[in-house]
Amino acid sequence: MPTETIAPPAARPGSRFAFLDLLRGWALLVMIEVHVFNTFLLPAIRDEAWFSVLNYVNGLVAPSFIFISGFVFMIAAERKIESYRAYGTAFWRQLGRIGTIWVVGYFLHLPFFSLHRMMTEMTPAGWLKFYQADVLHTIALGLLVLFALRLGVRNDRVYTGILVAAGAVFAFGAMFVWDTDMTQYLPAPVAAYVNAQHYSLFPVFPWLAFMMAGGYLSNRFQRARASGTEETFFRGFVRVGLVLAVGGFLLRQLPVSVPWVSQDVRANPIFFFERLGVVMTLLWLCRWYTVQRNTERSVVLDVSRESLMVYAAHLLVIYGQFFDEHSLSFLLGKNHGVIACAAGTLLLAGVMIGAAMGWGWLKREHLRSARLVMAAGTLIVCVLFMIR
Repeated sequence: MPTETIAPPAARPGSRFAFLDLLRGWALLVMIEVHVFNTFLLPAIRDEAWFSVLNYVNGLVAPSFIFISGFVFMIAAERKIESYRAYGTAFWRQLGRIGTIWVVGYFLHLPFFSLHRMMTEMTPAGWLKFYQADVLHTIALGLLVLFALRLGVRNDRVYTGILVAAGAVFAFGAMFVWDTDMTQYLPAPVAAYVNAQHYSLFPVFPWLAFMMAGGYLSNRFQRARASGTEETFFRGFVRVGLVLAVGGFLLRQLPVSVPWVSQDVRANPIFFFERLGVVMTLLWLCRWYTVQRNTERSVVLDVSRESLMVYAAHLLVIYGQFFDEHSLSFLLGKNHGVIACAAGTLLLAGVMIGAAMGWGWLKREHLRSARLVMAAGTLIVCVLFMIR
Protein backbone atom coordinates (compact mmCIF):
# COMPACT_ATOMS: atom_id res chain seq x y z
CA MET A 1 0.00 0.00 0.00
CA PRO A 2 1.54 3.39 -0.93
CA THR A 3 2.45 5.77 1.83
CA GLU A 4 1.50 9.43 1.61
CA THR A 5 3.56 12.03 3.43
CA ILE A 6 3.13 15.67 4.30
CA ALA A 7 5.96 18.15 3.98
CA PRO A 8 6.80 19.98 7.23
CA PRO A 9 5.21 23.43 7.53
CA ALA A 10 7.43 26.14 6.06
CA ALA A 11 7.88 28.08 9.29
CA ARG A 12 10.90 30.21 10.04
CA PRO A 13 13.60 28.46 12.09
CA GLY A 14 12.69 28.46 15.77
CA SER A 15 9.23 29.92 15.17
CA ARG A 16 5.92 28.42 16.23
CA PHE A 17 2.41 28.57 14.92
CA ALA A 18 1.43 31.62 16.92
CA PHE A 19 -2.31 31.39 16.21
CA LEU A 20 -2.45 27.95 17.87
CA ASP A 21 -0.55 29.22 20.89
CA LEU A 22 -2.77 32.29 21.04
CA LEU A 23 -6.00 30.28 21.29
CA ARG A 24 -4.51 27.92 23.86
CA GLY A 25 -3.15 30.85 25.88
CA TRP A 26 -6.51 32.62 25.95
CA ALA A 27 -8.22 29.34 26.88
CA LEU A 28 -5.87 29.03 29.87
CA LEU A 29 -6.47 32.60 31.01
CA VAL A 30 -10.24 32.18 30.74
CA MET A 31 -9.85 28.89 32.61
CA ILE A 32 -8.46 30.85 35.55
CA GLU A 33 -11.58 33.03 35.50
CA VAL A 34 -13.76 29.90 35.33
CA HIS A 35 -12.22 28.38 38.43
CA VAL A 36 -12.19 31.64 40.40
CA PHE A 37 -15.83 32.47 39.64
CA ASN A 38 -17.07 28.89 40.08
CA THR A 39 -15.27 28.59 43.39
CA PHE A 40 -15.85 31.95 45.07
CA LEU A 41 -18.90 33.62 43.48
CA LEU A 42 -22.08 33.96 45.53
CA PRO A 43 -24.56 31.31 44.31
CA ALA A 44 -27.39 33.85 43.98
CA ILE A 45 -25.48 35.78 41.32
CA ARG A 46 -25.53 32.73 39.08
CA ASP A 47 -29.27 33.26 38.59
CA GLU A 48 -28.76 36.65 36.93
CA ALA A 49 -29.28 36.78 33.16
CA TRP A 50 -25.75 37.85 32.25
CA PHE A 51 -24.23 34.82 33.96
CA SER A 52 -25.65 32.45 31.34
CA VAL A 53 -23.60 34.29 28.71
CA LEU A 54 -20.45 34.04 30.84
CA ASN A 55 -21.20 30.39 31.48
CA TYR A 56 -21.42 29.71 27.74
CA VAL A 57 -18.08 31.41 27.13
CA ASN A 58 -16.56 29.46 30.00
CA GLY A 59 -17.87 26.26 28.46
CA LEU A 60 -15.64 26.84 25.42
CA VAL A 61 -12.44 26.48 27.43
CA ALA A 62 -12.25 22.69 27.55
CA PRO A 63 -13.21 22.15 23.87
CA SER A 64 -10.59 24.70 22.82
CA PHE A 65 -7.88 23.18 24.98
CA ILE A 66 -8.57 19.61 23.83
CA PHE A 67 -8.96 20.59 20.16
CA ILE A 68 -5.68 22.51 20.12
CA SER A 69 -3.88 19.61 21.82
CA GLY A 70 -4.83 17.34 18.92
CA PHE A 71 -4.03 20.00 16.32
CA VAL A 72 -0.56 20.73 17.71
CA PHE A 73 0.29 17.06 18.22
CA MET A 74 -0.30 16.32 14.55
CA ILE A 75 2.08 19.08 13.47
CA ALA A 76 4.82 17.78 15.77
CA ALA A 77 4.16 14.17 14.76
CA GLU A 78 4.58 14.82 11.05
CA ARG A 79 7.96 16.42 11.68
CA LYS A 80 9.22 13.53 13.81
CA ILE A 81 7.34 10.56 12.41
CA GLU A 82 10.40 8.68 11.18
CA SER A 83 12.10 9.03 14.57
CA TYR A 84 8.91 7.86 16.25
CA ARG A 85 8.76 4.78 14.07
CA ALA A 86 12.43 4.05 14.64
CA TYR A 87 11.73 4.17 18.41
CA GLY A 88 14.39 6.82 18.72
CA THR A 89 14.81 9.66 21.19
CA ALA A 90 11.74 11.51 19.91
CA PHE A 91 9.59 8.41 20.53
CA TRP A 92 10.56 8.16 24.19
CA ARG A 93 10.29 11.91 24.72
CA GLN A 94 6.77 11.90 23.35
CA LEU A 95 5.79 9.01 25.60
CA GLY A 96 7.34 10.91 28.50
CA ARG A 97 5.30 14.03 27.71
CA ILE A 98 2.07 12.03 27.57
CA GLY A 99 2.95 10.26 30.80
CA THR A 100 3.74 13.57 32.50
CA ILE A 101 0.33 14.97 31.57
CA TRP A 102 -1.33 11.87 33.01
CA VAL A 103 0.70 11.96 36.24
CA VAL A 104 -0.04 15.66 36.78
CA GLY A 105 -3.74 14.97 36.18
CA TYR A 106 -3.88 12.35 38.91
CA PHE A 107 -1.61 14.36 41.22
CA LEU A 108 -4.08 17.24 41.15
CA HIS A 109 -6.80 14.84 42.34
CA LEU A 110 -4.92 13.49 45.34
CA PRO A 111 -7.28 13.64 48.35
CA PHE A 112 -4.29 13.46 50.72
CA PHE A 113 -0.67 14.31 50.06
CA SER A 114 0.31 11.09 51.77
CA LEU A 115 0.51 7.56 50.41
CA HIS A 116 -0.09 6.13 53.88
CA ARG A 117 -3.32 8.09 54.33
CA MET A 118 -4.53 7.13 50.87
CA MET A 119 -4.01 3.45 51.70
CA THR A 120 -5.64 3.66 55.12
CA GLU A 121 -8.30 6.41 55.01
CA MET A 122 -9.74 6.32 51.49
CA THR A 123 -13.42 5.44 51.12
CA PRO A 124 -14.95 3.95 47.95
CA ALA A 125 -16.37 7.39 47.10
CA GLY A 126 -12.94 8.91 47.69
CA TRP A 127 -11.37 6.50 45.21
CA LEU A 128 -14.04 7.35 42.62
CA LYS A 129 -13.21 11.06 43.02
CA PHE A 130 -9.53 10.28 42.59
CA TYR A 131 -10.22 8.28 39.42
CA GLN A 132 -12.34 11.01 37.82
CA ALA A 133 -11.41 12.00 34.27
CA ASP A 134 -10.56 15.67 33.97
CA VAL A 135 -9.17 17.64 31.01
CA LEU A 136 -5.60 16.41 31.48
CA HIS A 137 -6.66 12.77 31.69
CA THR A 138 -8.66 12.98 28.49
CA ILE A 139 -5.89 14.86 26.69
CA ALA A 140 -3.29 12.28 27.76
CA LEU A 141 -5.46 9.38 26.61
CA GLY A 142 -6.29 11.13 23.35
CA LEU A 143 -2.64 11.91 22.62
CA LEU A 144 -1.73 8.30 23.30
CA VAL A 145 -4.40 7.17 20.82
CA LEU A 146 -3.19 9.63 18.17
CA PHE A 147 0.41 8.61 18.81
CA ALA A 148 -0.26 4.86 18.57
CA LEU A 149 -2.31 5.29 15.39
CA ARG A 150 0.37 7.47 13.79
CA LEU A 151 2.96 4.80 14.53
CA GLY A 152 0.94 1.95 13.09
CA VAL A 153 -0.99 3.51 10.20
CA ARG A 154 1.33 4.65 7.43
CA ASN A 155 -1.24 5.56 4.81
CA ASP A 156 -2.33 9.13 5.46
CA ARG A 157 -5.83 8.78 4.06
CA VAL A 158 -6.50 5.72 6.18
CA TYR A 159 -5.19 7.54 9.24
CA THR A 160 -7.41 10.59 8.77
CA GLY A 161 -10.36 8.32 8.01
CA ILE A 162 -9.83 6.61 11.36
CA LEU A 163 -9.77 9.99 13.09
CA VAL A 164 -13.10 10.96 11.51
CA ALA A 165 -14.65 7.61 12.45
CA ALA A 166 -13.33 7.80 16.01
CA GLY A 167 -14.61 11.36 16.38
CA ALA A 168 -18.06 10.27 15.24
CA VAL A 169 -18.05 7.40 17.73
CA PHE A 170 -17.17 9.70 20.62
CA ALA A 171 -19.62 12.44 19.58
CA PHE A 172 -22.63 10.22 18.81
CA GLY A 173 -21.84 7.44 21.26
CA ALA A 174 -22.22 9.79 24.22
CA MET A 175 -26.01 9.58 23.86
CA PHE A 176 -25.95 5.85 24.51
CA VAL A 177 -23.42 5.59 27.35
CA TRP A 178 -23.98 8.81 29.29
CA ASP A 179 -26.63 7.51 31.71
CA THR A 180 -25.08 4.07 32.30
CA ASP A 181 -23.18 3.24 35.48
CA MET A 182 -20.10 1.81 33.80
CA THR A 183 -18.64 0.55 37.09
CA GLN A 184 -21.04 -2.38 36.67
CA TYR A 185 -19.10 -3.48 33.60
CA LEU A 186 -15.59 -2.01 33.92
CA PRO A 187 -13.04 -1.43 36.70
CA ALA A 188 -13.66 1.94 38.32
CA PRO A 189 -10.43 3.59 37.02
CA VAL A 190 -11.48 2.68 33.47
CA ALA A 191 -15.19 3.40 33.92
CA ALA A 192 -14.35 6.95 34.99
CA TYR A 193 -13.20 7.71 31.44
CA VAL A 194 -16.50 6.73 29.81
CA ASN A 195 -19.07 9.12 31.24
CA ALA A 196 -19.83 11.56 34.06
CA GLN A 197 -21.74 9.20 36.33
CA HIS A 198 -19.00 9.23 38.98
CA TYR A 199 -17.51 12.72 39.28
CA SER A 200 -15.74 12.85 35.89
CA LEU A 201 -16.05 16.30 34.32
CA PHE A 202 -14.55 15.55 30.90
CA PRO A 203 -14.90 11.87 29.99
CA VAL A 204 -13.90 10.65 26.55
CA PHE A 205 -17.57 10.66 25.44
CA PRO A 206 -17.95 13.23 23.88
CA TRP A 207 -14.84 15.25 24.74
CA LEU A 208 -12.30 13.16 22.87
CA ALA A 209 -14.20 13.97 19.67
CA PHE A 210 -12.71 17.48 19.89
CA MET A 211 -9.20 16.02 19.81
CA MET A 212 -10.02 13.78 16.85
CA ALA A 213 -11.40 16.83 15.04
CA GLY A 214 -8.28 18.80 15.90
CA GLY A 215 -6.06 16.03 14.57
CA TYR A 216 -8.01 15.69 11.34
CA LEU A 217 -8.15 19.42 10.63
CA SER A 218 -4.46 19.74 11.45
CA ASN A 219 -3.73 17.15 8.80
CA ARG A 220 -5.79 19.07 6.24
CA PHE A 221 -4.08 22.30 7.27
CA GLN A 222 -0.64 20.82 6.71
CA ARG A 223 -1.66 19.53 3.30
CA ALA A 224 -2.87 23.00 2.39
CA ARG A 225 0.43 24.55 3.49
CA ALA A 226 2.38 22.00 1.48
CA SER A 227 0.33 22.73 -1.66
CA GLY A 228 0.32 26.51 -1.22
CA THR A 229 -3.45 26.71 -0.62
CA GLU A 230 -3.40 27.73 3.04
CA GLU A 231 -5.55 30.84 2.52
CA THR A 232 -8.16 28.84 0.60
CA PHE A 233 -8.15 26.26 3.37
CA PHE A 234 -8.85 28.84 6.06
CA ARG A 235 -11.64 30.48 4.08
CA GLY A 236 -13.40 27.13 3.97
CA PHE A 237 -12.38 26.45 7.58
CA VAL A 238 -14.15 29.52 8.97
CA ARG A 239 -17.23 28.99 6.79
CA VAL A 240 -17.66 25.46 8.11
CA GLY A 241 -17.07 26.73 11.65
CA LEU A 242 -19.76 29.40 11.34
CA VAL A 243 -22.26 26.95 9.82
CA LEU A 244 -21.68 24.47 12.65
CA ALA A 245 -21.90 27.16 15.33
CA VAL A 246 -25.03 28.89 14.03
CA GLY A 247 -26.69 25.69 12.88
CA GLY A 248 -26.03 24.00 16.20
CA PHE A 249 -27.41 26.94 18.14
CA LEU A 250 -30.61 26.96 16.06
CA LEU A 251 -31.08 23.20 16.30
CA ARG A 252 -30.77 23.35 20.07
CA GLN A 253 -33.82 25.62 20.15
CA LEU A 254 -36.06 22.97 18.58
CA PRO A 255 -38.32 21.20 21.10
CA VAL A 256 -37.29 17.74 19.91
CA SER A 257 -36.09 14.83 22.01
CA VAL A 258 -34.92 11.42 20.89
CA PRO A 259 -36.24 8.47 22.92
CA TRP A 260 -33.99 5.76 24.33
CA VAL A 261 -30.94 8.00 24.61
CA SER A 262 -29.64 10.43 27.23
CA GLN A 263 -31.30 13.84 27.36
CA ASP A 264 -28.30 15.47 29.02
CA VAL A 265 -27.12 18.38 26.89
CA ARG A 266 -23.50 17.23 27.03
CA ALA A 267 -24.44 13.90 25.47
CA ASN A 268 -26.24 15.55 22.57
CA PRO A 269 -24.17 15.50 19.32
CA ILE A 270 -25.44 19.02 18.62
CA PHE A 271 -23.56 20.12 21.75
CA PHE A 272 -20.35 18.83 20.17
CA PHE A 273 -20.87 20.25 16.68
CA GLU A 274 -21.95 23.69 17.92
CA ARG A 275 -18.91 24.05 20.14
CA LEU A 276 -16.61 22.64 17.51
CA GLY A 277 -17.88 25.35 15.17
CA VAL A 278 -17.25 28.08 17.72
CA VAL A 279 -13.74 26.77 18.43
CA MET A 280 -12.96 26.67 14.71
CA THR A 281 -14.18 30.25 14.36
CA LEU A 282 -12.08 31.36 17.33
CA LEU A 283 -9.02 29.67 15.84
CA TRP A 284 -9.60 31.48 12.56
CA LEU A 285 -9.86 34.78 14.45
CA CYS A 286 -6.59 34.05 16.24
CA ARG A 287 -4.90 33.35 12.93
CA TRP A 288 -6.34 36.52 11.39
CA TYR A 289 -5.05 38.52 14.35
CA THR A 290 -1.56 37.02 14.26
CA VAL A 291 -1.30 37.62 10.50
CA GLN A 292 -2.47 41.23 10.83
CA ARG A 293 -0.19 41.98 13.76
CA ASN A 294 2.65 39.63 12.79
CA THR A 295 2.41 38.37 16.36
CA GLU A 296 5.38 36.42 17.65
CA ARG A 297 5.66 37.67 21.23
CA SER A 298 3.00 38.37 23.85
CA VAL A 299 2.19 37.41 27.42
CA VAL A 300 -0.63 35.19 26.10
CA LEU A 301 1.90 33.23 24.06
CA ASP A 302 4.14 32.96 27.12
CA VAL A 303 1.25 31.42 29.05
CA SER A 304 0.46 29.02 26.22
CA ARG A 305 4.03 27.78 25.93
CA GLU A 306 4.03 26.85 29.61
CA SER A 307 0.48 25.52 29.52
CA LEU A 308 0.92 22.47 31.75
CA MET A 309 2.68 24.48 34.45
CA VAL A 310 0.03 27.22 34.39
CA TYR A 311 -2.79 24.68 34.42
CA ALA A 312 -1.43 22.84 37.44
CA ALA A 313 -0.17 25.88 39.34
CA HIS A 314 -3.40 27.88 39.29
CA LEU A 315 -5.38 24.84 40.46
CA LEU A 316 -2.95 24.28 43.31
CA VAL A 317 -3.30 27.93 44.37
CA ILE A 318 -7.10 27.58 44.57
CA TYR A 319 -7.54 23.97 45.69
CA GLY A 320 -4.19 22.98 47.22
CA GLN A 321 -4.58 22.05 50.90
CA PHE A 322 -1.71 24.17 52.18
CA PHE A 323 -3.48 25.77 55.17
CA ASP A 324 -3.73 23.12 57.87
CA GLU A 325 -5.19 20.72 55.26
CA HIS A 326 -7.56 23.38 53.99
CA SER A 327 -7.52 25.19 50.66
CA LEU A 328 -8.34 28.76 49.67
CA SER A 329 -11.55 27.44 48.16
CA PHE A 330 -12.56 26.12 51.60
CA LEU A 331 -11.36 29.11 53.61
CA LEU A 332 -12.90 31.81 51.40
CA GLY A 333 -15.95 29.88 50.17
CA LYS A 334 -18.68 31.06 47.81
CA ASN A 335 -19.11 34.38 49.59
CA HIS A 336 -17.89 36.97 47.10
CA GLY A 337 -19.34 39.33 44.55
CA VAL A 338 -18.44 39.97 40.94
CA ILE A 339 -15.88 42.70 41.64
CA ALA A 340 -14.01 40.59 44.18
CA CYS A 341 -13.97 37.58 41.83
CA ALA A 342 -12.84 39.73 38.92
CA ALA A 343 -10.04 41.16 41.05
CA GLY A 344 -9.06 37.66 42.15
CA THR A 345 -9.00 36.53 38.52
CA LEU A 346 -6.73 39.40 37.50
CA LEU A 347 -4.42 38.82 40.46
CA LEU A 348 -4.11 35.08 39.85
CA ALA A 349 -3.74 35.55 36.09
CA GLY A 350 -0.97 38.09 36.71
CA VAL A 351 0.86 35.66 38.98
CA MET A 352 0.54 32.88 36.40
CA ILE A 353 1.76 35.14 33.59
CA GLY A 354 4.79 36.09 35.67
CA ALA A 355 5.49 32.45 36.52
CA ALA A 356 5.18 31.41 32.86
CA MET A 357 7.51 34.18 31.72
CA GLY A 358 10.06 33.37 34.42
CA TRP A 359 10.04 29.63 33.79
CA GLY A 360 10.20 30.18 30.04
CA TRP A 361 13.19 32.49 30.45
CA LEU A 362 14.98 29.95 32.66
CA LYS A 363 14.48 27.19 30.09
CA ARG A 364 15.71 29.39 27.24
CA GLU A 365 18.73 30.84 28.99
CA HIS A 366 19.69 28.12 31.47
CA LEU A 367 18.18 24.88 30.23
CA ARG A 368 20.39 22.66 32.35
CA SER A 369 19.48 24.59 35.50
CA ALA A 370 15.79 24.35 34.61
CA ARG A 371 16.09 20.59 34.23
CA LEU A 372 17.85 20.33 37.57
CA VAL A 373 15.13 22.40 39.24
CA MET A 374 12.44 20.22 37.68
CA ALA A 375 14.18 16.99 38.66
CA ALA A 376 14.84 18.16 42.22
CA GLY A 377 11.28 19.42 42.65
CA THR A 378 9.83 16.16 41.34
CA LEU A 379 12.06 14.11 43.63
CA ILE A 380 11.14 16.17 46.70
CA VAL A 381 7.42 15.89 45.97
CA CYS A 382 7.67 12.12 45.48
CA VAL A 383 9.68 11.57 48.66
CA LEU A 384 7.35 13.71 50.77
CA PHE A 385 4.34 11.84 49.37
CA MET A 386 5.91 8.52 50.27
CA ILE A 387 7.09 9.35 53.80
CA ARG A 388 4.40 11.69 55.18
